[in-house]
Amino acid sequence: MKVKKILVSQPPPTSEKSPYFDIVEKFGVKIDFRPFIKIDAIPAKEFRQQKVVILDHTAVVFTSKTGIDHFFRICQEMRITIPESMKYFCVSESVALYLQKYIQYRKRKVFYGATGKLPDMFVVISKHLDENYLVVLSDVHNEEILQLLEKYKVKYHVGVMYRTVSNEFSQDEEFNYDLLIFFSPQGVASLLKNFPNFEQGEVNIGCFGMTTGNAVREAGLRLDIEAPRPEAPSMTAALELFLKENHKNHKR
Repeated sequence: MKVKKILVSQPPPTSEKSPYFDIVEKFGVKIDFRPFIKIDAIPAKEFRQQKVVILDHTAVVFTSKTGIDHFFRICQEMRITIPESMKYFCVSESVALYLQKYIQYRKRKVFYGATGKLPDMFVVISKHLDENYLVVLSDVHNEEILQLLEKYKVKYHVGVMYRTVSNEFSQDEEFNYDLLIFFSPQGVASLLKNFPNFEQGEVNIGCFGMTTGNAVREAGLRLDIEAPRPEAPSMTAALELFLKENHKNHKR
């Protein structure tokens, strides 16, 4: 089947220079951006039940920009002023730079991993083992971070400040795609929740990340595109390679 209509389970790109738009133009496909999951805030009243005292910590760990938003939201709701001495450890430079939305970046102690991968952030954390870390996470999170915290014998508490939930499809919402692209195991779970009778048939499925790929296979689905890999470090690179082959095999 020639792929003509694609669903990317992410919000629409904020930049007109997104590679997705180049793919639309190059291959004449239609791409819809529609997240399968959404983020719900955990209110301060509920957060207090975790008995996590934010100001008992000397450092905060962020694995996403969403975590930064909800950390400062909780602080505002609880009328907490974060001291300038607080240290921030981020999974990547882009996440670290996002802190500028809330703090004077140059005046604070901000650290981040070299590659955007969790083990590289912990190379940095390993040089600061005297800190008491608050790790900001969703209720559904990658267990790798907890394994690394234990491995490095880091003193920490987890603060769950937001939830990752299924984004419901309405009954009148069309769902007729040739290719579905996922970025998290929760997205795959949401597909099956929204469409419990989903049969893959000729529908292609692509994913980014090993854990997402495992979720696709465990759901009994066929994985047709996988990234990252050496020849396709990004999802868009993998998609372009796939479409090139797909359209070549289905020439009119």
